[in-house]
Amino acid sequence: MTLFLKDWAVALKRDRYLYLLMAPGILFFLIFKYGSMWGLTLAFQNYSPFLGFWKSEWVGFKYFIDFLTNPDFFKLLRNTMAISFLNILFFFPAPIILALMLNEVRRLKFKKLVQTAIYLPHFVSWVVIAGICFILLSKSSGVVNGLIADMGGTKIDFLTNANTFWLLLTAQSIWKDAGYGTIIFLAALTSINPEQYEAAEIDGASRWKQLLYITLPGIKSTIVVLLILRLGTVMDVGFEQVYLMNSAPVESIGDVFDTYAYRVGVQQGRFSFAVAAGMFKSVVGLILVVAANRIAKKMGEEGVY
Repeated sequence: MTLFLKDWAVALKRDRYLYLLMAPGILFFLIFKYGSMWGLTLAFQNYSPFLGFWKSEWVGFKYFIDFLTNPDFFKLLRNTMAISFLNILFFFPAPIILALMLNEVRRLKFKKLVQTAIYLPHFVSWVVIAGICFILLSKSSGVVNGLIADMGGTKIDFLTNANTFWLLLTAQSIWKDAGYGTIIFLAALTSINPEQYEAAEIDGASRWKQLLYITLPGIKSTIVVLLILRLGTVMDVGFEQVYLMNSAPVESIGDVFDTYAYRVGVQQGRFSFAVAAGMFKSVVGLILVVAANRIAKKMGEEGVY
């Protein structure tokens, strides 16, 4: 033990500047990630702000049972899983496809221009994006419906159509974050040995075959890891986006666990019930990550851990 402490002290002194650079990130996780986990105890208490953590009554799994037997539970589960499934089906492959397309661009200036253009939406807040959608797609005064009316067509109810609301959310996610998501895949593409492409060209392989037999296998491990991590957030579809786009006509399909926890926990003051709902999401995400990681390892991939 003494030897370990001595070695650790030597390493700390030697790499002190590196540890100093790490300090803000470590503090962030300790305070806002691990420190806030103390609040999970609310899920097992009949919490009262006047009594505090220590004096509130402990009720065990009461709020978990109330949440799972709530009449709205299966509606919330359906909506959350449907939006997550569409994101995995359409949004997850989008950065991969964009990265592969950018990798084929040979004009460096044009490539940088395209990358800058597709990265920018990521830095735009959901409030602004929701506002843009209302300006473009509103049935009464939207630009798109105005053009449709000018051409003699019938205006389309984009924002309050229950049949297309989930697809609208998916399209927003793709537009906002698909470009920024290419960063990881472009970095993975740089790790592929260029000699493989040269050998393939000598053997007469087309660009399409190089893509199938060199490029995709080269980034397969990255895709698997990100897919596993994505499954961990399958119950988290983004509170801000859904809350801003939700309205009375689509509330039956737009109400998800995040918006429900906000409505019940913050607006109605049922803190313990809301924490139980949030903890349920986290447990499901953990189970999915562990299961997906084991499947990936059985298929010969490295996995997350």
